Amino acid sequence: MTFPAPGTSPIRVRFAPSPTGMFHVGSARSTLFNWAVAKQSGGIFVLRVEDTDAARNRPEWTDGILSAMAALGVHEGDPTFEGPYFQSANRGLHEQAAARLFDAGRAYYCDCTRDDVVARTGSQHAGYDGFCRDRGLAYEPGRALRFRTPDEGETTVVDVIRGNPTFPNSAIEDFVVARGDGSPVFLLANVVDDMDERITHVIRGEEHLPNTPKQQLLWEALGAEPPVWAHLPVLVNEKRQKLSKRRDKVALEDFFAEGILPSAMVNYLMLLGWAPGNDEEILPFDELVTRFRLDEVNSAPAFFDIKKLTAFNGEYIRALPAREFAAACAPWLVAPAAPWAPEAFDQATFDAVAPLTQTRVALLSEITKNVDFLFLDEPVDDEASWAKAMKPPAAELLAEVREAFATLEPWEAEPLKGTVERVGLAHELKLGKAQAPVRVAVTGRTIGLPLFESLAVLGRERTLARVDAAIARLASTPAAS
Repeated sequence: MTFPAPGTSPIRVRFAPSPTGMFHVGSARSTLFNWAVAKQSGGIFVLRVEDTDAARNRPEWTDGILSAMAALGVHEGDPTFEGPYFQSANRGLHEQAAARLFDAGRAYYCDCTRDDVVARTGSQHAGYDGFCRDRGLAYEPGRALRFRTPDEGETTVVDVIRGNPTFPNSAIEDFVVARGDGSPVFLLANVVDDMDERITHVIRGEEHLPNTPKQQLLWEALGAEPPVWAHLPVLVNEKRQKLSKRRDKVALEDFFAEGILPSAMVNYLMLLGWAPGNDEEILPFDELVTRFRLDEVNSAPAFFDIKKLTAFNGEYIRALPAREFAAACAPWLVAPAAPWAPEAFDQATFDAVAPLTQTRVALLSEITKNVDFLFLDEPVDDEASWAKAMKPPAAELLAEVREAFATLEPWEAEPLKGTVERVGLAHELKLGKAQAPVRVAVTGRTIGLPLFESLAVLGRERTLARVDAAIARLASTPAAS
């Protein structure tokens, strides 16, 4: 599927993160919606790193943003991508804009402290009262520059998603655009950067909506037409609370670390607040981009359902070609994820059971416990599994299975299954009950890969050794047998 050539449309969108922490799934969703608009229109996606918070910014956070975006398919190698630009490099333009606002009478200097405002208004909660509006103060260190909000009328934000929310200008205080040290604040820097980068559409999270009337006033005061606004619905958890990094798992990197495939994450995030119709959900990104319509995004909060994301991931895992699946599993087959010694791992052995695991895992991290019995010297010791499976007549059954396994030919899944089934019937046990002690003896768990295919890969010698160990353990604890 092809899209218009980048730059054939005047549409320019942007994603403007601050490098102050891990990459939030909400930021990832905003990135993808912006990317989709740019792709489907032949426009340009601009990445701007808003790095002016020197106390909190760290280079590794910027690197993390770039790598997380690249994992989602948004990267510098694509001609739709422009940047990254860094807000700190635009300091001169920000200061020029502040000076223009002052010279035009659209902003004024103020030396009021918060205590001054409280003393005059008698309220800890009152906004700025405009005391310095007509004092004619010039700049001096410590004096902030405030925007002169119109006294009358209203500011209407034309929002593709939310209609036309209107804000009375009388309710918007004269807000600060430059601090007492002359440094521009976020509101002004953000607008100036968007103007400089010729941004036509600002698509961002709902939490920015309260700032939008102020920014729109700045656009107009600086003589430019405001962009098209679109404020995306907030993401919420199962309790319908806004996702919080202090309470919820929200870092994109954390989901990748437990084995969520980037393709599954992209698909799922594209459906948070929008749907392609026809009850279809599992779709390739190019198809989602083709169908995406910004004006069809729902304004209601979107539930970030980790269970549904995991189910999506399982679908994507099962759809992988075998070679790609094996490659995707690689990080979970070595230290520190894998509990076995590096030299114990054998790629051919893993490749033999990979098709069995691919249909059973929803997270790539689950691969480790599914195959650990193949690479550990001894199976894991899971007391709950042992207690559940090793009830009478487990000892007798294991002894008879062991005797039959010793001479079984060929050592393949069907003969192995037939042997356990025959021994089980002699004890009036169906196959499900009969194989449980064998499974726990060999793998350590009551749940895992298909047992007989697993035994075929594990081999006769190791299988018999583990059955012998289980028989000995049962003999040493007669109450359990």
